[in-house]
Amino acid sequence: MFGGGLAPTFSFVGEGRAVDVEALLKPVIEAEGLELYDVTRGREGSRKVLRVIVDGPGVDIDTLSLISERVSRRLDEAGYETGPYDLQVSSPGLERPLRRTGHFRGAIDERVKVKTTAPMAGSRTHIGTLVDADDEGITLAIDGEELRVPLADIASARTVVDWGAELKRSNA
Repeated sequence: MFGGGLAPTFSFVGEGRAVDVEALLKPVIEAEGLELYDVTRGREGSRKVLRVIVDGPGVDIDTLSLISERVSRRLDEAGYETGPYDLQVSSPGLERPLRRTGHFRGAIDERVKVKTTAPMAGSRTHIGTLVDADDEGITLAIDGEELRVPLADIASARTVVDWGAELKRSNA
């Protein structure tokens, strides 16, 4: 759940003090002219996984490799994890996750898919055009109607690419 529209941040104890992972990595990524889009951690099977998503002009495989090396080095310097973990550095992609208020604001006029924690307007899944976003919620245009969704009620959200239209455009 979003809890006020912000993705949860997390910290760890490094060098005897709590360290905010985003605050630790943001300068490393911004030094390359990129934006720290998101940081999440979780598990895949028995492995711990730290996902760092970066965005900006010129993000390619070479840039991601460079960022991965620099992020890994910074995490090691700060004593991020005592046991093994997988570091995954990527771009948000075409169908990018929307987890923060700024993500939603950046996706205005785009097609999005939003899943809510409880049914709204008869469904938990809503696909439409994002027409507004603020610190309290978002507004979707769906079949000529507008649906206001509080950020606290959003379970997940992402942009949606109309692949049929993209294929037609690329073949034209």
